[in-house]
Amino acid sequence: MDLGDEGLSLFDFGLYGLTVIVWGFSWYALKLQVGTVSPEVSVFWRFVLAAVVMMGFARFKGARLSFPLSTHLRFAAMGALIFSTNFVLFYYGATYVPSGLLSVVFSLASIFNLLLAFAIFRQKISRRVLIGGLLGFTGVALLFRPQIFANAAGFDAGAIVGLGFCVAGTLSFCLGNMVSASSQKAGISVLSANAWGMVYGATLLGLFAAIKGDSFAIEWTTSYLSALVYLAIFASVVAFACYLTLLGRIGSARAGYSTVMFPVVALLVSTALEGFVWTPDVLAGLAAVLAGNLFVLTGNRAAVRR
Repeated sequence: MDLGDEGLSLFDFGLYGLTVIVWGFSWYALKLQVGTVSPEVSVFWRFVLAAVVMMGFARFKGARLSFPLSTHLRFAAMGALIFSTNFVLFYYGATYVPSGLLSVVFSLASIFNLLLAFAIFRQKISRRVLIGGLLGFTGVALLFRPQIFANAAGFDAGAIVGLGFCVAGTLSFCLGNMVSASSQKAGISVLSANAWGMVYGATLLGLFAAIKGDSFAIEWTTSYLSALVYLAIFASVVAFACYLTLLGRIGSARAGYSTVMFPVVALLVSTALEGFVWTPDVLAGLAAVLAGNLFVLTGNRAAVRR
């Protein structure tokens, strides 16, 4: 990876490292919340806390927070796609597969984003991106092969269901990115959009959970509460602030390499804490996913420079 060109400072490397580590550990924290509390309620409380902090941060930074109704509809769409549905689907996926594999599927977001940009905005896709996409999807298939064929009886339906939830969650996130991209083109700052998006995400989840009849009680255990604070403050606010700062300092192409590296951290965490087993398929799959993302990101950077 070429993170060191154009004279990156130690501060830039610090921001990058913090982003990768915090997001890398966030998948295991998500796994800790799977259990008694419904996914919708867990994500609701996560973004209630995150929205309060993000709104306070936006006010501190002097970001615009007053918008017309039409713009709030954009924010509501972002909240529905990025800050609610996306995470809830990954919580459901976490009931079937190790946390590290969740992050690997999510790392395909850079590939899905470009495919959706082609479908929605008719942005041209290069041969390099197509190769990267093929490598990425092949890698995910190899990574999930030991999970799907975990027993002699044949397919493990749970692993397939878990993969389906993760793919759907990634697509939800990427569709939200398309809304975010249109908002940025309209001159709305990322900070303002995400602050309001978190508010709407939490509101929509709260309404949905209430209609379902879910209890809003949480687990008063050390593991659940520590995971909640970690996901709300560190993964949703601190890492996001680091990433936004990094975007402004080194550009989206190089900052995007964080999506390549955090699955490695997540798989190492899953190995240490969940007993995730590395097989030849897993090694080959991870290599293919990383290579696919690198093909897409370096191809994107080349396009930007031209």
